[in-house]
Amino acid sequence: MVPQFFRPASYQMGGYPGVSGSSTGMPGSMGTVPPQVTSGSPMTPTGAVIQAPQQQFEQSYVENILRLNLGKTGTFYMTYENNSQWNAKVFTGVIEAAGRDHIIISDRSTGQRILLLTLNLDYITFNEPLVYQYPGVIGNPPQGR
Repeated sequence: MVPQFFRPASYQMGGYPGVSGSSTGMPGSMGTVPPQVTSGSPMTPTGAVIQAPQQQFEQSYVENILRLNLGKTGTFYMTYENNSQWNAKVFTGVIEAAGRDHIIISDRSTGQRILLLTLNLDYITFNEPLVYQYPGVIGNPPQGR
């Protein structure tokens, strides 16, 4: 076995080995800084960023639809599996907030606020029209019914 001796590599501060060029203009820096990219922007296989259209639409998820309809009254039908007291429960209230995994509603008559987990949500009914923006479509679609 041939002994191999340790040879420390010399690097300039702030750079990476094998990367040349400088986009910071600071002495002693090496490497290029990647371009600023908006989260979720598509990229080509070569790494070029494809500019997204000016107007961004939220994806069509329940929490986004509920956020578009804050202040409206809904009836929320929930199912609780393996619950010895009740298997299903119905809540009625005004939508105050909606997150990825929860909905906050309030009962105007009692002032009580209820935090519902979307994990248990079956469906929601409303007695008024909803604001709904399908991704990529400008405005609400015409009512054909």
